[in-house]
Amino acid sequence: MDVCLVIKLRLEELGLEQRDLAAAAEVTESYISQLLTRKKLPPEPGRTDIYDKMGKFLKLPIGSLTKLADLQRKEVLKRNLDDPPKPLFKEVRELILRKCPPAKEKQIRVIFEKQPFGELERLVTQKLLDVVKRVAKDELESETWLHSVARLSGRSYETMRVSILEFLDADAFNVSAENCGSFLDPLIESWDIDLATFAMEIVLNRRLTPGYAKKFEFVERESAQADEEPGLKEFLRNGSVSGDATGEEIEFLKKLMFNGKHPTPLYYYRELQNLRDPLHFRTLTAQTLQKKTLGQSQPKGSVAPMHKYLEADGIEKQMQLNGRKRAIQGWAGGRGNTTKQQRGKPGKVSPARTKKLL
Repeated sequence: MDVCLVIKLRLEELGLEQRDLAAAAEVTESYISQLLTRKKLPPEPGRTDIYDKMGKFLKLPIGSLTKLADLQRKEVLKRNLDDPPKPLFKEVRELILRKCPPAKEKQIRVIFEKQPFGELERLVTQKLLDVVKRVAKDELESETWLHSVARLSGRSYETMRVSILEFLDADAFNVSAENCGSFLDPLIESWDIDLATFAMEIVLNRRLTPGYAKKFEFVERESAQADEEPGLKEFLRNGSVSGDATGEEIEFLKKLMFNGKHPTPLYYYRELQNLRDPLHFRTLTAQTLQKKTLGQSQPKGSVAPMHKYLEADGIEKQMQLNGRKRAIQGWAGGRGNTTKQQRGKPGKVSPARTKKLL
């Protein structure tokens, strides 16, 4: 039994009409009709609230429609898995090309037209869809946002909700011209791609989206070491030197790269002590964390146990202050000794003093 049949039977049991269900789900009556006649695939449960609304209206157990819809979608998608990819609608390609920089449009058009639906066209189309679908899903519950997009597209609120449900199920292989007219066109301001690195930047309509600039790129990273260093294994086995090492510290030691060299356990012990030494680090977020005074401990949950000690800046300033104090004390002491020596030196004795001594 599929979700369409369950909904039909339940409507008959309750004596309700399709228009009643459409009003409860906040969609158009034609959408419910196409859904129940299997002209439309049930929408992805994780991307819509329609099943919760319909289940509550039909007085069905919570989650029952969602489970049926998920099973039905998997069966249909499994049957269509072997179908070859189809080229995009001409209107979809033209809209995507119109949104790219004019200076690059000709070059990208040539690449697009070499194949019916080539790798670059699929990459660009899917990335544009991913960005706009994320916005649409986040704003699905916002009536204000839906009304704004509906006005830009010249549609009603209910029609726009139906369009969102269909759009959230679309991907690069089945996106329609209607999807583009409803969402890609009003939400995407422009996009650009670096054909050398495939870094892609997407600018959204700032009137409809809070974060209107998105950038995607391929970043080169160092590959992780396949095997753990023997020296690190030996260091970790020695509980007398590594027993108090935290999980974060051990992960840090594991990520150290040596380009063919193999350090000894002593190296890891010294590296751990260097990591904990507050003199080797400075405050990371001076704007968000209040300056600690000398003698206060660091906030709990910091990156490394070095934060149990004093602030590095505070220690440096205190060391400078102590050095100045010692210099002043040394200067004062030297001056005092000089005065005493001057007092002890023989000088001229007055005649009265001489007469007394005699």
